[in-house]
Amino acid sequence: MINVTKTYLPNKEKYKQYVDEIYTNGWVTNNGPLVQKLEKRLAEYLGVKNIVLVSNGTVALEIAYRTLGLKGFVVTTPFSFVATTSSLVTNGILPIFADIDPKTLNIDPHCIEQAITPNTSAILSVHVFGNACDVESIGAIAKQHDLKVVYDAAHAFDVEHKGQSVLNYGDISTLSFHATKLFHSIEGGALIINDDALVEKARYLINFGIKNAEEIPHLGTNAKMNEFEAAMGLCVLDDIEEIQSARKKVYELYTNELCGYVQFQEQNPDATQNYSYFPVVFESEEQLQKVQKALNEQDIFPRRYFYPSLDTLSYIEPKQQCSISREISKRILCLPMYADLLRDDQLRIITILKGAL
Repeated sequence: MINVTKTYLPNKEKYKQYVDEIYTNGWVTNNGPLVQKLEKRLAEYLGVKNIVLVSNGTVALEIAYRTLGLKGFVVTTPFSFVATTSSLVTNGILPIFADIDPKTLNIDPHCIEQAITPNTSAILSVHVFGNACDVESIGAIAKQHDLKVVYDAAHAFDVEHKGQSVLNYGDISTLSFHATKLFHSIEGGALIINDDALVEKARYLINFGIKNAEEIPHLGTNAKMNEFEAAMGLCVLDDIEEIQSARKKVYELYTNELCGYVQFQEQNPDATQNYSYFPVVFESEEQLQKVQKALNEQDIFPRRYFYPSLDTLSYIEPKQQCSISREISKRILCLPMYADLLRDDQLRIITILKGAL
């Protein structure tokens, strides 16, 4: 069976050394030494000022909203994983969708402008499949309307824009370190925050809102990363360059072999790529279903990321319609993409796809 992704597992003995360390000191959670070490190493590697590790990427978004005090309406994209929208709704914030650019698949800045109302408190944008957004335009719109900016950068680990980490844009960027991601800590996530005062607040919020033994100034939650997850993160970080190099080869083979057969995502020319996903857009949903069926029959399982378009969710009110997102979501498929995907298996995927077309 070939799935759309496969968890990267580092050297078992290296991970065991960290586990032995955990057993020796007995510190398994509550900002342990491995969490602190991983935060420091990630900040240095990614080129960011402050990073706060949390238990997963969804809670990272929720902590970002609470840290910034968001309320009312937030303009966001309908083309993303459902957590981008559901995290707003569960925090009493109403998502207002702005349609996407059909080529980059990112939120269209012109549509953001049209969606802003007096009740809008922020823009929540997504670097879709690791493709950096038009951060300059989004920043200018936010400044003009006095809005906060949160970037869901779940796919954008180690992506740079004009020579610096794309995570440094906006008020807060969030990451997911789920097992299926380019960099993972089994489960986990992070917030990247430039404002030191906001960093302090975020650290209270992920620990039930507790400041110290006698003060609980904020309504918080339990969002802490544990030591076993941090240990995995440290091991994977050691191998991250090899992982990216291997994924780049997979990406390039797909690109070379499928050029002219499918539409590729248009990449931001001012940004680097991290080769997290390989999405392809077909001419029709029927064509996609034909390819998917042919692959499934050979135990190959791509995924329809992202389907359905989030503006179709039953629990979103008022009802909205983003025609481009709806159309793209019906025609896009992510092909299997991971570091140790065998070349022969990849060529088989390509052959089946071409044959189905």
